Amino acid sequence: MESSVTSQSALAMLSWQIELGATETIGDSPINRYDTPPEKPGKAPCSEPASMPAPAIISAADDPVKEAEKAASSCSDLNALQSSMQSFEHCDLKRGARNLVFSDGNPKAWVMIIGEAPGRDEDRIGKPFVGRAGQLLDKMLAAINLSRERQAPETAAYITNVLPWRPPQNRDPKPEEIAMLLPFVQRHVELIDPQVIVLMGNISCQAGLGRRGITRLRGTWTEAYGKPALPMFHPAYLLRSPHAKREAWADLLDLQARLRAST
Repeated sequence: MESSVTSQSALAMLSWQIELGATETIGDSPINRYDTPPEKPGKAPCSEPASMPAPAIISAADDPVKEAEKAASSCSDLNALQSSMQSFEHCDLKRGARNLVFSDGNPKAWVMIIGEAPGRDEDRIGKPFVGRAGQLLDKMLAAINLSRERQAPETAAYITNVLPWRPPQNRDPKPEEIAMLLPFVQRHVELIDPQVIVLMGNISCQAGLGRRGITRLRGTWTEAYGKPALPMFHPAYLLRSPHAKREAWADLLDLQARLRAST
């Protein structure tokens, strides 16, 4: 019986197989590919296995945390710290934000409030706590005779955030984002040197205390950044959960009592 395959059809089938990704042909006899290939003439066999390359050493320039530590430690005042944070290029949040949100209030205040991250209004204006949550925070502070506008340190407030740039869609900051910006927060506290710190919300507690769970942490004095610290509900949480305002009021009175005892 004669084969119906012509040279033209065979060439067409070969072209089709190449288009499908075939890279080699099948021989008439099987090949054991686990066999050791024969030595090439004139090449001495290797007597020792090739050594593995040494692991790369990560320099400070390759490590965002070390780079942040180096940059923050060199800042001698708030202007230098703000400029250093503005030029820090390792955090991708910077590329999607409009403004660096550094701080607001009196740098000589006894109370330093550390929030979580800017929202839409804060990103637009460039100041922390200026949206609905910020308006509620101002009312909370006013209830115990504190204000970000005051000049007297004992009745003033200084406000900042763990992150200076807004996360997309107001999502929670990632652990690596907090870690790389934490040296700037630590230096910020050192430059302000407040008597007490208020940790507003879970993210602020995670950064300052290394743990979350604001419903358990709130209302209990602890230490963060080398200072007495009071965890409190974030005003944004209070807007969503008005029933928690009773606990927030108790925390405000506790803060007021602490400040009065310092005078």
